Amino acid sequence: MLKIRHATIEDVPLILQLVRELAEYEREPQAVVATEEDFRRDGFGPDPKFKVLIAEWDGAPAGFALYCLHYSTWLGRAGIFLEDLFVKPEFRGNGIGKALMAEVAALASASQYYGVKWEVLDWNQPAIDFYERLGSEIRRSWLPVRITGEALRKLAEEAG
Repeated sequence: MLKIRHATIEDVPLILQLVRELAEYEREPQAVVATEEDFRRDGFGPDPKFKVLIAEWDGAPAGFALYCLHYSTWLGRAGIFLEDLFVKPEFRGNGIGKALMAEVAALASASQYYGVKWEVLDWNQPAIDFYERLGSEIRRSWLPVRITGEALRKLAEEAG
């Protein structure tokens, strides 16, 4: 039996475990430097930066969705950015991913957000196929861009 619930601060160790399992699946386990303290502070402190849905199958943790808000200047409305969606391999095929996506969509709809957006690795064909079956648009002409680390620090120094 599937249950989807909002995470609480007591779930922080589980959230970090699931993030690490996702990173392993995405072939970058060394990239996770986040700590339990980071998740406590940023997700469950006085000014939460993200929210998490936990999926349980017969009481066992089966997956999660971690999301935050962003704003579309073109649409003049907020939307949800889905940072992570992950279902443990042993629980795949039970509709858990679709149920997590439906819950995120319901949250966006209830809040009158314009929608949900996320990224998918170009080699992850099972995920691409899954998202397309949901009716999602894969925007191949848009490239994800970010600046971090030393490059971010150097650019920030130019602000004065």
